[in-house]
Amino acid sequence: MDYIKTSKFLALILRHKPEKIGITLHEHGWADVDELIEMTIASGRELDRESLEYIVRTNDKKRYVFNDDHTKIRASQGHTIPVDVELMETIPPDSLYHGTKVDSLPSIMEYGLLKMKRLCVHLSNDIGTAIKVGQRHGNPVVLLVNSGRMYKDGYRFYLSVNGVWLTDHVPAEYLKRI
Repeated sequence: MDYIKTSKFLALILRHKPEKIGITLHEHGWADVDELIEMTIASGRELDRESLEYIVRTNDKKRYVFNDDHTKIRASQGHTIPVDVELMETIPPDSLYHGTKVDSLPSIMEYGLLKMKRLCVHLSNDIGTAIKVGQRHGNPVVLLVNSGRMYKDGYRFYLSVNGVWLTDHVPAEYLKRI
């Protein structure tokens, strides 16, 4: 089994298109593990419980999480479909980072960071992670987010279980290219 390909397929199903294999996510993003495995196999892909456990355990970005008894699974964040992954509002550090491509910079510096198709804007704790994110989209650029000031000004922040900071919008006035 190609675990990377299977993990990407799981991201598609659990974050964006559960209907592609005929499953429905619970309002909090949970999928029944047995149904996920069954419908993945029915769609012509390989998946068993042991492989699923391995993917969740070894995913470097901790994209997926099981419930306590491992009967349900969900993506930690990054959804484009309306789900509530039960994030708790959290006070952010004074600075966070966002990686993007250089081509997007003029629009971002005018309108700020928008969630686009996702449910939230994703921010990183460190520059290295932001660079990696930016590289996925082209020539990377890193933006410093004055999250401490944003929080004081009334913006809400959430921290996903895999360490990604989330917010609804980052206005341009809180951004600085580094």
